[in-house]
Amino acid sequence: MVKFCTKTCLFILPKTSYHQLQTQSFIPFSVRQEQKILESRLVSVLHGCTHINQVKQAHAHIFRKGLEHCCFVLAKLLRTLTKLDVPMDPYPRLVFQQVEYPNPFLWTALIRGYALQGPFMESVLLYNSMRRQGIGPVSFTFTALLKACSAALDVNLGRQVHTQTILIGGFGSDLYVGNTLIDMYVKCGCLGCGHRVFDEMLDRDVISWTSLIVAYAKVGNMEAASELFDGLPMKDMVAWTAMVTGYAQNARPREALEVFERMQAAGVKTDEVTLVGVISACAQLGAAKYANWVRDVAEQSGFGPTSNVVVGSALIDMYAKCGSVEDAYKVFERMEERNVYSYSSMIVGFAMHGLAGAAMELFDEMLKTETKPNRVTFIGVLTACSHAGRVEQGQRLFAMMEECHGVAPSEDHYACMVDLLGRAGRLEEALNLVKMMPMNPHGGVWGALLGACRIHGNPDMAQIAASHLFELEPNGIGNFILLSNIYASAGRWDDVSKVRKLMRVKGLKKNPGCSWVEGKKGIIHEFFAGDMSHPKSREIKQALEDLLDRLMYLGYQPNLSSVAYDISDEEKKRLLMSHSEKLALAFGLLTTNAGCTIRIVKNLRICEDCHSVMCGASQITGREIVVRDNMRFHHFRNGRCSCDNFW
Repeated sequence: MVKFCTKTCLFILPKTSYHQLQTQSFIPFSVRQEQKILESRLVSVLHGCTHINQVKQAHAHIFRKGLEHCCFVLAKLLRTLTKLDVPMDPYPRLVFQQVEYPNPFLWTALIRGYALQGPFMESVLLYNSMRRQGIGPVSFTFTALLKACSAALDVNLGRQVHTQTILIGGFGSDLYVGNTLIDMYVKCGCLGCGHRVFDEMLDRDVISWTSLIVAYAKVGNMEAASELFDGLPMKDMVAWTAMVTGYAQNARPREALEVFERMQAAGVKTDEVTLVGVISACAQLGAAKYANWVRDVAEQSGFGPTSNVVVGSALIDMYAKCGSVEDAYKVFERMEERNVYSYSSMIVGFAMHGLAGAAMELFDEMLKTETKPNRVTFIGVLTACSHAGRVEQGQRLFAMMEECHGVAPSEDHYACMVDLLGRAGRLEEALNLVKMMPMNPHGGVWGALLGACRIHGNPDMAQIAASHLFELEPNGIGNFILLSNIYASAGRWDDVSKVRKLMRVKGLKKNPGCSWVEGKKGIIHEFFAGDMSHPKSREIKQALEDLLDRLMYLGYQPNLSSVAYDISDEEKKRLLMSHSEKLALAFGLLTTNAGCTIRIVKNLRICEDCHSVMCGASQITGREIVVRDNMRFHHFRNGRCSCDNFW
């Protein structure tokens, strides 16, 4: 038994039990049968009502047939009015008040209406009135009250309702009540209480299990979600989808794909929600093999991108993040229906690949189709301008957002503008824009300014941005590292030591640089900076040394400023050689056929030295090299990068 203590009780128990005795004159069986048929017919009519005028016509018919006190029919009337969002006062309330002896189902219909529409406390007061009159609740009474507690996020009231289900008896073991209790505790942020309810339920169904799986996934505890999932006797599509999307939303794409493969092997049907989850996982992983596979699954499941705009938009985003903006555009072109999400996905895709011209052309085309842009659309076009250095164009777009398109600039749009001005070296303008913001800047805004200070070597302004970031994101390790690197580039080693000491005091540890590359047969190989534990480490090291020797013959010199440590030049060269993206590049050159594109994904930003190496490697090997870092894509061809070094 779950034990919950409450300080106060809003619920009033009846002083004495009250039984309604209603004398009825004898009604022949045939007449009673006709009445039941009429009642069922009226309930069916009410079920099909889609407008309040239809409900009123049905209500008039109820009166003409003398059924104005029939709780069975009137409960359906109240539920229909609730479904049509008709306020409980005055119409539904008056219908209820005219019934002399309302039964528990009619009480519950009114309680449910207030629970869904509010005011929520009115549903509690009605429950008290019902109990004072000696009317016993039904399971739906409690589920309605618990939904009111969920909507109000009032866990204390929810605990009192929970207590009522136990005190009155018979409802503690009700499956539907138990599931609603779990949902209430989860929505109120008491996941532990929800799990205790689950543990004590005598009967459980797939909803019981899935509610908790989804809840644990939302808070990032995929281990607990996985344990529940493994214990679920019969796994339906919803449960499988909860695991796929849970892993995807918690940046664990490999596990998401593994679960989806198990789901496919189990022969479970796939819907568009599952597909969007696994497509998101493919986008995070950036692997072309999985991208094509999941598209084939979508086609076979009847959710192909040509006819399904949701899946199509997700596939556009996926292909763009897998480094193939061409495939993304092919999906976009073939879509029979396009909406703001498909246009925005394609515009953002062009932007992250540095194709500002294509992004702006598509934006103009979107406006001609009278598709109204949203906040994501403008993030895309502003990002495109930022990555291409189109300052004036970006400023014009920012100015017209609200005036011409009704999209009020948010913190994210201001972050784009700060990034745009900062990359172009207009740091003072960027700082003034931050000061003029009509809302408090979030971490993204100050982070954009801090990044611009790194590009242009301005440690004083960097300190201003960092001080705000340390308040907003006290445990954001990246902010400390970026400030430390800015000080290091300026030779301010005492300041570097202070920042690193602060990191140690706070217990912050730097995330190691990690890159992954797709090898033969689509297998993903992962490399960490300085880690030579890969089975082919010896060959990788030799291939990298040979590549660097060839580059040095053509004039390459290691960019030692990419190492933010006060160490010898030789030690800096050694560290640069062990960067994860260089290891991934060498592995790709070793294991893929000549002429094949090498695709690398990195968890951090690519450094200046690695950028130079990639440019040179593309020239001397004749390979296209695509690197996706945590900011954008870089396409290296014939010794040049798509970013034109504006990054």
